Amino acid sequence: MSTTSDAQGDFSRATNSLGMELVRIPAGSFRMGSLDGDRDERPVHTVALSAFWMATTEVTNAQYEAFDPQHRALRGKRGLSTQDDEAVIWVSWEDAVAFCRWLSEREDKPYRLPTEAEWEYACRAGTTTAYHTGDALPEAYHRAQAFHWDPELVDLTAGRMPPNPWGLHDMHGNVEECCLDRYGPYPEAAPDQVERDPCAGCAQEAEDPTLAPFRVTRGGSHNTDVEFLRSANRLGTLPEDKHWLIGFRVVQADPPQERPLVVRPKRWQRDVRQAAYPWASLDDNEAPLFCEPIPFVHSPAEEDDEPFYPHNHCPSIAWCDNGDLLAIWFSTITERGREMTILGSRLRAGAEQWEPASEFFKAPDRNMTGSSLFNDGRGTLWHANGMEAGAGWANLALVLRRSQDHGVTWSRPRLINAEHQRRNQVIHGMSMTADGALIQPCDAVWSGNGGTALHISRDGGGTWVDPGAGTPPPQFVEGGRGGTIAGIHAGVVELRDGRLLALGRGDTIQGRMPMSLSADMGRTWTYSASPFPPIGGGQRLSLLRLRQGPLLFLSFTGAIDHDEGMLLNGVRGYGLYAALSYDEGASWPVRRLLTPGEGEYVTQGHTPRFRADATHAEPRGYLAATQTPDGVIHLLSSGLHYRFTVAWLTEQAAR
Repeated sequence: MSTTSDAQGDFSRATNSLGMELVRIPAGSFRMGSLDGDRDERPVHTVALSAFWMATTEVTNAQYEAFDPQHRALRGKRGLSTQDDEAVIWVSWEDAVAFCRWLSEREDKPYRLPTEAEWEYACRAGTTTAYHTGDALPEAYHRAQAFHWDPELVDLTAGRMPPNPWGLHDMHGNVEECCLDRYGPYPEAAPDQVERDPCAGCAQEAEDPTLAPFRVTRGGSHNTDVEFLRSANRLGTLPEDKHWLIGFRVVQADPPQERPLVVRPKRWQRDVRQAAYPWASLDDNEAPLFCEPIPFVHSPAEEDDEPFYPHNHCPSIAWCDNGDLLAIWFSTITERGREMTILGSRLRAGAEQWEPASEFFKAPDRNMTGSSLFNDGRGTLWHANGMEAGAGWANLALVLRRSQDHGVTWSRPRLINAEHQRRNQVIHGMSMTADGALIQPCDAVWSGNGGTALHISRDGGGTWVDPGAGTPPPQFVEGGRGGTIAGIHAGVVELRDGRLLALGRGDTIQGRMPMSLSADMGRTWTYSASPFPPIGGGQRLSLLRLRQGPLLFLSFTGAIDHDEGMLLNGVRGYGLYAALSYDEGASWPVRRLLTPGEGEYVTQGHTPRFRADATHAEPRGYLAATQTPDGVIHLLSSGLHYRFTVAWLTEQAAR
């Protein structure tokens, strides 16, 4: 390595055998975080750092491919980063760590990723404003700095933009940069306390990855709103995730100090009973039961310091073997926002009210559209979730976790479909077939029409396939065929003969809700009109097989803007209803409006409140249902929890 000093003699520079230019960052201290930024940027605290060398640009394609020549095949994927001198993308945090290890051996010097403290210190370069340029980032630094459903093509040449005062290029934007730390809360510290060379949980073996599974990324990227490029902004990634927004730069320095990462248990994790619950038998619930709906979304207690946003929607629910119910849903400002998080709440066995919400699952600054919870009846709870590259919900990866202690702890999140793409928008409705296959439906598109994909695992969640991927475009007409279920937000059940039946929203056939049947486990589907009216925006159906045998269908009597109602046991009703089929979906003779009778109810999502009476039920919501071993059906809309039995559904029909 050759070393020189700049013209002012303030910062030494060096060039290594890959042609990387590095600048010596002087020792010093700074105030890390921001009082004006996101909640995870607080508390602002003082950090003192030893001197280190940092690359003046992000690692380029040519530099990375000296380590991994096969990466060249990924150049130009999604149309981005084709040239030698553009920032490398389509690399994971794990890839970046492996590159640093290789470079250390090649140079016989200690290369690694920067800690997030080193990164922010170097990015600020002595400044205290949102960007090193001040409180705004001039357009000269912008690379498509706005929300886009899919990335716009943009030049990612490393070092093309002006450097900051310490000679570092592209610290705001271009690509996100991996840091060594695990993502977690900043420590509470006394005003005069100083952290020295900290790295949160950076030693792989020092922390339980199930408690802090994400690694920090910094600097923001192209194709995102400029606010995510601020010096103090924190993002995060799963170590194996790779896409078009993330790259990295290196530092040359000794290992940092390990700071234990303390993650406080959430309210839904605390004091959870571990004993099995003595469920009543199905026969004990032969009497009709319908309970007045209760809210399951309660804002967090102030002392819990949890995120909670105005728009709470898209729930999932599962029963736990200890008698509890667990509900999750997304909370956000806008449905495409990076702030979207998954909140959770527990209704403990015997309790009359759901607990205040607390965060259940969140990739920092990434949209989390779509969740699914499922109890497989064999001692395992499953959680599937979407995870965006950035904002929106068009390019989701599919993530899976599982719990064997009633949802208290969860396995490390695992990418079961790592491509950020369509066909991965998780919806409630995971189920298990008679031969033990797990089925997870996911919207195939981000818009209102285009259908639902199916992801299937035949080895206990180990590997997953999308059997309909790559098939010809579906023909959503009577008698049509395709590899995608007709309608988004579809519910799917296995029939007694092994076929799959699905009902979905949109892609209407002859003015009715579409029905799809598959005889080859989701590889191909045939389409027909169902007997049910189509539904629209702000509405999602639910479909499941009950323990007593029949199929249960839950939906709405029509799209809210043109709901003509349905005849339900001879009376025209409007809104939320249930239907039962005793002949595997051929007919649905029992249909009943799910109305509490009289009163005004406050809910969430797209229906903040509604008035119920004998012929009017909740007009819209995203439905999610489960049935506990005692036979009680638990239905969530976007904000309310309904409880009823098959006997209640059938009592009017029996009269």
